Amino acid sequence: MSIAVAMRGRGATAGTGRPPALRRRPLIVLLLCWLVVLFDGMDVNVYGAVMPRMLADPGLGLAPATAGTVGSWTTFGMLAGALAAGNLTDWTGRRPVIVGGTLLFSAGSVLCAAAPGVDAFGLGRFVTGLGLGGVMPVCLSMVMEFAPGARAALTAGVLMTSYHVGGMLATGLGLTLAADSGWRAVFWAGAVPALVTVPLLLWLLPESPAVLLAKGHTDRARRLAHQYGLRLRQATAAPPAAGVRARWHTALALFRGTGRRATPLLWAASFCGLLLVYGVSTWLPQLMRAAGYGPTSSVAFLLVINAGGIVGMLIAGTVATRFGAARVSAVWFLLTAVGALLLTLRLPLPVTYVIVAVTGIWLFSAQVMVYATVPALYPAAQVSAGLGWATGVGRLGAVMGPALGGAVVAHGAQRWAFVIFAAAGLTGALAIHLAGRTPCHSDG
Repeated sequence: MSIAVAMRGRGATAGTGRPPALRRRPLIVLLLCWLVVLFDGMDVNVYGAVMPRMLADPGLGLAPATAGTVGSWTTFGMLAGALAAGNLTDWTGRRPVIVGGTLLFSAGSVLCAAAPGVDAFGLGRFVTGLGLGGVMPVCLSMVMEFAPGARAALTAGVLMTSYHVGGMLATGLGLTLAADSGWRAVFWAGAVPALVTVPLLLWLLPESPAVLLAKGHTDRARRLAHQYGLRLRQATAAPPAAGVRARWHTALALFRGTGRRATPLLWAASFCGLLLVYGVSTWLPQLMRAAGYGPTSSVAFLLVINAGGIVGMLIAGTVATRFGAARVSAVWFLLTAVGALLLTLRLPLPVTYVIVAVTGIWLFSAQVMVYATVPALYPAAQVSAGLGWATGVGRLGAVMGPALGGAVVAHGAQRWAFVIFAAAGLTGALAIHLAGRTPCHSDG
């Protein structure tokens, strides 16, 4: 008997006719994944938060051009981790991938803290990236699976608020712990996820019923579905095959039917979004310092933009529930481009803080709404693959963002970095707008 990955119907409403216990249990999944992504955000942003101090450390030997390369090694590790996570999920399930990824990025942070030089530090950031790249798409898939279909965009937005709380935590550590104990102490703090989060994951996080169905564990999947108030349905499609060759064929299948047009546009939007997210997260403090702002104010801009990101996630998820994720993402990308262009101007400090905060509202949630568009572009059996490949290809933008920032800073043309970010915002807006206009696939 063939069983397709099937979850809660897209038109389901949250909590209708469900006992309180069944409404609470999916919330546990969201809270656990929220905690994991919080530390993900902390580890991604901590490099930018302490970079000014690292550049001033003669014993490390970090220069602006090298700093961009190291930032790219982090995101290159994330690309490898995101692509590997798919096969690892096929073999082991989503729960072990989340646990293993959390252990890996904690270990990478420890390597960075103990690194004697730039090369060892870069290796530590690559290891960190491997773990970060694996947990993000899997956590996103988990919470969207356990969430009511009508609230998928809102749930994705709530999950991603934790990324920005983590970014704010990294900035706070950069302003306080690094000031008192040096930049290495901040990376030692990256061991906390392994000590705190992993035991909670092993104790409370369930496996994905969708993955269990795909692996043929039908009875266990049904038990979990009953415990968490999910609805499973039988289908005629074969379960997704595992392995690199099968995954490549799955990617090719995304280019058939309406996906022929939607897939490359979706990938382009994801590329632009992650170029913005990781380029800004890595280089904003240094760019603002080069523009003439003080060292404390420059790092504080990272705190402000992540605070805006939290507000943006909640706004975007709510608005997208009514107007559609693709439309919201396109508008958000456009507003991000406007904010980036405004940052090329030398304005009074309070005005600049406002611009950075407002830009944060749009920048980060524009990318998350790209992911929330996926269920409307593909049939149910392809949603997981569509999301996985969009995040994987988008990681190429995450690699390019820090490298571009490093090249621009090394040549003393800091304002051009914001122009590049604005161009990425305009391109992302066009791509996701056109993808959203693609006729949706009907599952019948």
